[in-house]
Amino acid sequence: MSTTIKIGTRRSKLAMWQAYYVEELLQKAGMKTEIVQIDTRGDKILDVSIAKIGSKGVFTEELEVQLRSGDIDIAVHSAKDMQSELPEGFEVIAFTVREKANDVVVSRNKELRFADTSRPLTVGSSSVRRRALLKAYYPHIKVIEMRGNLQTRIGKMDDGQCDAMILAYAGVNRMEYNDLIVETLSTDQFIPPVGQGSVAIESATTLDAEKRQIIRDAVNHSETEFCLLAERAFLKTLKGGCSIPAFCMAELADNNQLDVTGGMISLDGQTLIKNVITGSRDDAEDIGHQIATLTMNQGGAEILAAIRKERGE
Repeated sequence: MSTTIKIGTRRSKLAMWQAYYVEELLQKAGMKTEIVQIDTRGDKILDVSIAKIGSKGVFTEELEVQLRSGDIDIAVHSAKDMQSELPEGFEVIAFTVREKANDVVVSRNKELRFADTSRPLTVGSSSVRRRALLKAYYPHIKVIEMRGNLQTRIGKMDDGQCDAMILAYAGVNRMEYNDLIVETLSTDQFIPPVGQGSVAIESATTLDAEKRQIIRDAVNHSETEFCLLAERAFLKTLKGGCSIPAFCMAELADNNQLDVTGGMISLDGQTLIKNVITGSRDDAEDIGHQIATLTMNQGGAEILAAIRKERGE
């Protein structure tokens, strides 16, 4: 097939890195490519939290308009930014191999450690999950809202707005800021959000079947896909976007078994729900659904209800 595959992406440096990464995979498979840059609502509104501007499609909606029209063939997203349930007419057709999924602490102060209670510490984060987990495990730390792309947030930290930030290792590594990492947070405590570390490829369901298969063959990493199918089923069952304090991480074990850890934390960090289920990777979505159901039955429904009431939803 000689047709050019048009790749839609946000304009941030990290989004462009992801687009170039997918482009390289497609070109290695012999495909011609073109990158189309698109502004999204999440990129334009930086003075309020994601939760307040609405989590559904905040980084994807404008790209989906062009997918539907056929102006682009695929949209490239951080998998963790994808809403759990896509609008009718769209699907995720591939997930790239997952990078290390940990959260990391980034700071100019090489001596900074979260466990050090001897001096005041201010940490920036835009994630409700990270903010709640900080309150649970490090209540001595002051947490402030920190929005913007990676470069903008690092600039805010350098201006003195905070001493450190919590970010995804994958983004820090891709933008080559590894020298700023002072601590890697354990996934036993800071369990990642759904999809962290992988890049998701979205298309319209009307995409040519042959083109869809070529893209999938070139980009999709099957082991990562099993993990993300479980994680996304978890989030879909919760009916949550990327702005609820939920977490879920699946890992492929021996004998094609999938270990899935998932749960939720209250915004004040006082209530933590966590469950682990192991099962066949072929039952990935069912396992994700089971963990979400357990989470809701063990107090998750009350946590979500309180959050929605607070936001006036």
